[in-house]
Amino acid sequence: MSKSLSGKAIVVTGAGGGLGRDFALALAAEGAKVVVNDIGSALDGTGSDRSPAESVVAEIRQAGGEAVANTDSVAGWDSGRRIVDTAIEAFGRIDGVINNAGIVRDRMFYNMTEEEWRAVIDVHLHGSFFVARAAAERFREQSSGAYVHITSTSALIGNVGQANYATAKLGIVALSRTIANEMGRFGVRSNCIAPFAWSRMISSIPTDTPEQQARVEKMKLMKGSKVAPLAAYLLSDQSDVTGQVFAVRANEIFLMSQNRPIRGMHRSDGWTVPDIAEQLVPAFRPSFHPLDRTTDVFSWDPR
Repeated sequence: MSKSLSGKAIVVTGAGGGLGRDFALALAAEGAKVVVNDIGSALDGTGSDRSPAESVVAEIRQAGGEAVANTDSVAGWDSGRRIVDTAIEAFGRIDGVINNAGIVRDRMFYNMTEEEWRAVIDVHLHGSFFVARAAAERFREQSSGAYVHITSTSALIGNVGQANYATAKLGIVALSRTIANEMGRFGVRSNCIAPFAWSRMISSIPTDTPEQQARVEKMKLMKGSKVAPLAAYLLSDQSDVTGQVFAVRANEIFLMSQNRPIRGMHRSDGWTVPDIAEQLVPAFRPSFHPLDRTTDVFSWDPR
């Protein structure tokens, strides 16, 4: 029986552990040749270590698959290109990218430093652009290719203490949509996944109260291996899906909404401040979005 990704070469960034490792193992099991990229840094992005990437490569090879390690940072134009070049040098081609690499520097907005802001934006948003842009040249030449970018419900819905992370993750959605619009003519697809999965990226959630502890225990049940099949499908030739945003939570897959007008009012003589206060806002208010957090919208236990 033919595997869905046989013959394809796919880059997975941040694949030395957690969700990225789950992606890499699942893609290899579907026949893909995988570039396991991971700088091997700490959760905050400091330091480096080759062993996480090499360990995942060893797992894939032991299972009979093909993989190579790469430890370049996604957060640079040249290093992003080296990640893509690794696929071409090792496998002669590149067919897909999962932009998964990330760090966290959580802090309340009013206390966040410039360095905390820039570090997270560099890895998540700039890193997604740099790696995607490097692959785009090959994708155009071969008139095929697919991207899966990892976003977050912290951006799509809301969270606290993550202004840098949420901003980067929502920027990734805009990047993916633009790639889908601009590269569809070359047969290239681009989609986002917001995963609910226990990983190092969310292991810093506080557990100071019984409620927080219960939340974390539920999150530990949501495994990255549940997210990987959707990513594999979106990268495969079975898929014609592009420009979409999905969320995966245990055995649940959601198609997420995207920004569109929901209400409108017109005045032939234009608007004044009193008109807006007295007419427009009261009419629009029932349609205003509440300041929800992810746990408010996904209020039931995962199934």
